[in-house]
Amino acid sequence: MILAFGLSWPLSIYKSVKSRTAKGKSLQFEIFIWLGYIAGIAMKAIQCFELGKSGPIFYLSWVFYCLNFIEITIDMMLYFRNVKLDKERDAKAK
Repeated sequence: MILAFGLSWPLSIYKSVKSRTAKGKSLQFEIFIWLGYIAGIAMKAIQCFELGKSGPIFYLSWVFYCLNFIEITIDMMLYFRNVKLDKERDAKAK
């Protein structure tokens, strides 16, 4: 699942950059997913430091959680940029 999401976020980022609009995006959805990644990263930190878990699969999942967190953060920043662009277009149209 984490790998599938990791492959999907670059596509979402590309769409946000290319479309230059926030229409069709849900900030609430992205915030919910973003908080999920924070929880996942926290869980990995607890497993590493308190439970002593390690190994290549453990570290690889840690990397994917962090990459996904970065990607969704970028997509959320693009959302705010696109909202601003939408408002500017709407103001020019009036």
